Amino acid sequence: MRKMIKKTKTNLNRAFLLAATTAVLITSGALAPLSVAHAADKTSIKVGIMSGEDEDIWREVVKIAADKGLTVKTVVFNDYNQPNEALQEGEIDANAFQHQPFLNNQIKVNHYDIVRVGDTAVWPIGLYSKKVKSAKDFKDGAVIGVPNDPSNEARGLVLLQEVGLIKLKPGAGIAATTADIIDNPRHLKIKELDSGIIGRSVPDLDAAVVNTDWALKSGLTVKDRIAQEPVKNNPYTNFIAVKKENVNAAWVKTLVGAYQNDKVKVVFNNVYKGTGVTTW
Repeated sequence: MRKMIKKTKTNLNRAFLLAATTAVLITSGALAPLSVAHAADKTSIKVGIMSGEDEDIWREVVKIAADKGLTVKTVVFNDYNQPNEALQEGEIDANAFQHQPFLNNQIKVNHYDIVRVGDTAVWPIGLYSKKVKSAKDFKDGAVIGVPNDPSNEARGLVLLQEVGLIKLKPGAGIAATTADIIDNPRHLKIKELDSGIIGRSVPDLDAAVVNTDWALKSGLTVKDRIAQEPVKNNPYTNFIAVKKENVNAAWVKTLVGAYQNDKVKVVFNNVYKGTGVTTW
């Protein structure tokens, strides 16, 4: 998920991660719409991924896909709003970086024709603190950071509810906002921060809800994590996505199979060291 700047169409008022970062793309050359010839070439595809640890995972996927007769070229983004736009416009054939609540929101805003075709992994979001060891230790008026994008803010608030710090309106769930807090017995101050900086802000807060990938990049460890959302039946499982028109294409099945196998699982576990969990 370098050197092309691309204006996003989305009008999300709170970008999903890295909103403060200029969209930069890593490719061997400029990213351009697929030609008709390339679109018809089912043995060579482009897949959008996020920069960072996932690049190590996809190097293994590329090798396995090649053995199956499919050439996969990864297109690396560092702005979470870009891969779906690129997929919708035909600049890439698939992407692998998001969970369903995020895709649902982007479809609602941008009317994308994108669907889920194969699960990859889940990174349970956690509550991190340098000042307390348990959610029970927060003092009255403690300041807790949460991600400021729609899907992950809800995710963070649900986690705070699960550990007994707040109570949300019934049914708020994955659409929850701070306006849905109906009980806050410790008068916690919920501070909305961009996901790209929230991890680095933990020392300045009493605690913060941080996505696992950003926790790693921010130097946070499991010793700093005082709570974590469950893995089982987690709605935030990531997946490979394609345009609906390609769901039944042969290369889609090959691509999913190139990810969902024991070789990739070994690499994944070595890279993420238990912070992420494969879900196929």
